[in-house]
Amino acid sequence: MTRVPAIEQPLNPFRHYEAMRRSQPVFHDQESGVWHVYRYDDVQRVLSEHSTFSSRMAGDNPSGTGQLFAASLINTDPPRHRQLRSLVTQAFTPRAVEALAPRIAEITDALLAPAAPLGTMDLIEELAYPLPVIVIAELMGIPAADRDRFKKWSDVIVSQARPAPDESGPGAPDGHGTAHHEMAEYFIGMIEERRRRPGNDLISRLLAAQIDGQHLNAVELLGFCALLLVAGNETTTNLIGNAVLSFTERPGTIERLRAGPALMPDAIEEVLRYRSPVQSMYRVAAADTTLGDRRIPAGSPLVAWIGSANRDPAHFPSPDAFDIQRSPNRHLAFGQGIHFCLGAPLARLEARIALQAVISRLPGLALAPGTQLERMESTIIYGLKQIPVTWQAA
Repeated sequence: MTRVPAIEQPLNPFRHYEAMRRSQPVFHDQESGVWHVYRYDDVQRVLSEHSTFSSRMAGDNPSGTGQLFAASLINTDPPRHRQLRSLVTQAFTPRAVEALAPRIAEITDALLAPAAPLGTMDLIEELAYPLPVIVIAELMGIPAADRDRFKKWSDVIVSQARPAPDESGPGAPDGHGTAHHEMAEYFIGMIEERRRRPGNDLISRLLAAQIDGQHLNAVELLGFCALLLVAGNETTTNLIGNAVLSFTERPGTIERLRAGPALMPDAIEEVLRYRSPVQSMYRVAAADTTLGDRRIPAGSPLVAWIGSANRDPAHFPSPDAFDIQRSPNRHLAFGQGIHFCLGAPLARLEARIALQAVISRLPGLALAPGTQLERMESTIIYGLKQIPVTWQAA
């Protein structure tokens, strides 16, 4: 069998997904040993059936700092996963998240105020990137001067190519060891600082938390910090950017949303389906199993293509049409089952506040003429490097 075809159009990988769903929905790349899963039902099963498809990193070595995610939520199975998740759930309850709304609105206004009179901005650089970075940095108690380092590290982590058998997802060694080492050293210092002087922040709370009378070990603390950093800003940055791209592509959409703000939550769900910020997730077969008509041996690495599942016509009529009133919309953008994204309510809230502000304060919003869009260099994340926009300045 030939190697899986390369995605030749990074901005439009959906044609590739469509071809794979039709011809090879469960594909074995014999060169790398990775299985690729493209149909909704199979992707949903891989993401939710944790007893068969494990989240544990293949060949992990928790004693090293190179694999910052080895002991984090995304790379653990029950029962440890359940214990770890319970520690941070309280920080992301609906009430706790909604309490952040005034601060998110304040940050959004502060970011838009300098640009509003100008009539032009790079939406990524000036809004979609700084907003979630500031929010998660404040939650973690990170000094404002260190936010740019956050962004650099996050970009490095998500810019890896398709994972190989021994490269088990967003935190695996991928030639970017320097960034991983820098991040580990930074958070080790931050953890020690909070150990000496606790504050009202997530890191201090994680240090104080206990599971069955035991505190988190150093690797687990590092894993939480790294996961919060990446999940807390990359997904939301790209959700906001992908939304503006999707809205501006379709004449009349922005006007509909401005006239009917109640449409915004459903519009955000359609963005999550149509241009999922996370395109793929990694798993390992914990036992011999079958997907479709293919036998998957135990120990096999798999990539579940969320971006393909969310365009599967078996579940989404006219899947390539962007419909802000699509219902039902059971997309898999935030995962499924026990690994459903803990920060989903926060991402949705930040996106709703930011997008409503953009639409109401920047009339005539459109992509800048002659814009050449360029996707981030990642098969895991779908996001754009820049989105230059213009509007009718007051």
